[in-house]
Amino acid sequence: MEESKGIRHIKELVDGKQYTKLRQELEEELDADVAAVLEEMEEEDMRKVFRILPKDQAAEVFSYLDVDTQQNIITSLSDKDAGLIVDNLMADDAADLMDEMPANVVKRILANASPETRRDINHLLRYPEDSAGSIMTVEYLDLKENLTVEEAIARIRKVGLDSETVNICYVLDSGRRLIGTVSLRYLLLHESSEVIGDFMNENVVSINTMMDQEDAAELFKKYDFTAMPVVDNENRLVGIITVDDIMDIVEEETTEDIEKMNAILPGDKPYMRTGVFEIWKKRIPWLLLLMISATFTGSIITSFEDSLSKYVVLTAFIPMLMDTGGNAGGQASATIIRGLSLNDIAFPDVFKVVWKEIRVAVLCGLTLAACNFLKLMAFDRVGLTVSLVVCMTLAAVVLIAKVVGCTLPMAAKRIGFDPAVMASPFITTIVDALSLMIYFRIATVLLHLV
Repeated sequence: MEESKGIRHIKELVDGKQYTKLRQELEEELDADVAAVLEEMEEEDMRKVFRILPKDQAAEVFSYLDVDTQQNIITSLSDKDAGLIVDNLMADDAADLMDEMPANVVKRILANASPETRRDINHLLRYPEDSAGSIMTVEYLDLKENLTVEEAIARIRKVGLDSETVNICYVLDSGRRLIGTVSLRYLLLHESSEVIGDFMNENVVSINTMMDQEDAAELFKKYDFTAMPVVDNENRLVGIITVDDIMDIVEEETTEDIEKMNAILPGDKPYMRTGVFEIWKKRIPWLLLLMISATFTGSIITSFEDSLSKYVVLTAFIPMLMDTGGNAGGQASATIIRGLSLNDIAFPDVFKVVWKEIRVAVLCGLTLAACNFLKLMAFDRVGLTVSLVVCMTLAAVVLIAKVVGCTLPMAAKRIGFDPAVMASPFITTIVDALSLMIYFRIATVLLHLV
């Protein structure tokens, strides 16, 4: 459904009160497409269209809407209808909704939800934030090891519709401990009288409820699964995590890393839903810290003020040297931080990483210095000695910046800090101070500054 054309067409049907035709057309569309159209509509029309949707489709469409739209719809529904929507959501989606809604709205929704829904939501909400337990769903297919294939298929037909996925079934013993898995394909290929425990896959990879969600995402990447079981400390099956939940986690963790790398305290709301005061609180701590640390740069310049008065031309190249150093350090840190997050790099690799960055820095530094030397001599005409000072500093600054940029994130990871904290703004501040110290030291030697 083309959004602009679709919205106009829906509005025409709503204005013409052709609700039966509208309902039929919406039933033929994908749930995600219907949700996208609803989010583009005016609030009044959006509410009307949502109420037209069949109960089952309404719940599916609701799960694709953003939080603001969900809250808008929930608050406009009657208590009974709101309870029905939540009852038809997957438990993990319902728990996410409760986590975002105001307390008074949550209370009203839970009061009208079924006892099973309330139990599942409360079960999920008790797990720590960012844990595997907090993102799992409790709608899964479990089978007892002593069931025959015929009995297993009968159970799948009975409860499969309410499960997140039916492709993989989880085999439990009498104590609900996870002992194996069996795919629906294998069930269909075996004789109806065969017992599941005789051919199930006993090599099961599972996730603990308290595992960090980022570590859970790494397991999905490693094993290329579409769903994984979640167990407690006694290996009892309590839920599953599906790949769509992991995609959300990857997006969330990537956003958090980007914010940290740009000296912003991570937040849990999209930009358009975050107030000015909240944004200020997230940004000002690092800005204050970086401002204070940058005063060291000013102190270095002040200490060489008398010497600079003899060669004023040197001041013209300070911004270029500092920016180049910051960029070089930022390149190294970004590469290393990404490698650490993907587990491609570990702290024992520090010497290999530093040696590689040194070689890269030498190549980059010599290339930049050579190009800059030609520019200084041919266009700026600042003299041979000053050109040598600037170009030697440039090469040295790139080398120092690369080494600092690769070692700080690895050191942060080693001592338990998030490597993303040691990103461009922090590294740039350090490199700026080092750049000036190197610059003035080389100038002192070659230009005999006193």
